[in-house]
Amino acid sequence: MQALSINNLSKSYKELKAVDNVSFEIEKGDFFGFLGPNGAGKTTTINCIMGLANFSQGEIKVFGKNIKEEYREARKLIGLAPQDYNFDPYLNIEDVLVYQAGYYGIKKKDAMPKVKELLEQFKLDGKKEVDFRKLSGGMKRRLALARALVNSPKLLILDEPTAGVDVELRLELHKYLEKINKEGTTILLTSHYIEEVEKLCNKVAIIHQGKLIANDHKAKLMEKLDSGHTEILLNKNIRPKKIEHVEFHNKRVIVWNHGRHQLKNVFGYIQSQKAIIEDVKTVKDSLQDIFLRLTKK
Repeated sequence: MQALSINNLSKSYKELKAVDNVSFEIEKGDFFGFLGPNGAGKTTTINCIMGLANFSQGEIKVFGKNIKEEYREARKLIGLAPQDYNFDPYLNIEDVLVYQAGYYGIKKKDAMPKVKELLEQFKLDGKKEVDFRKLSGGMKRRLALARALVNSPKLLILDEPTAGVDVELRLELHKYLEKINKEGTTILLTSHYIEEVEKLCNKVAIIHQGKLIANDHKAKLMEKLDSGHTEILLNKNIRPKKIEHVEFHNKRVIVWNHGRHQLKNVFGYIQSQKAIIEDVKTVKDSLQDIFLRLTKK
């Protein structure tokens, strides 16, 4: 079943087309990475999903519920941890979660078991009566995620959830997100830490200047767009020679994957230069390499 379906979505701000005819689907149980440079259209897309921004064209459904025609039903299925903090400064941590549950029609007595569970899970139970302004950056991130989960959403949307947190907390959050995903929560994740998307997500889409430029299973995407290389290390510098798809860097020779048919010529040239090959290794592109190459284009 499709957890999220976006068809031909467009959103403009005056002359700026922030999202330009974007379509993609997220299946139930997916861990979906949504990548793009700053200003690419990620947060605008999320705002359209959440009903925080009107859109001029397209259709969005959450588990089959149209977010315009069936707004209340669709919204109850989603939890959002936004990029920026928007907590009420007059509430303590516990009340932030209780009030959030109230927005979904959950009474305090019914919400409290979940609130207690989340405070313990994110190690905030010792500070439940502290207002959020006195929390560290890492604790604010934990609170944002706890608030997104208080209504037990079927679709969890995370907009830069680990921005500015230390490595230890990032790894803790990764472990928790992997756990709830395996238990059935569908997750849409945006992040500038592309290595965490590569680690966590099974599907990836890349948006650039409002247009979707890639969308596939992570493994297929990386295989299709990989332009890795073979690196040959020599015992001495050799003079460069013009061979297509091959680069000479003193003791290093780079043969790009689309030039692997040149390897015989390269090895012959190395031998003619009386150089000894000390090591040969194959280097595959990371998701970050692919992302940078696509968005530079």
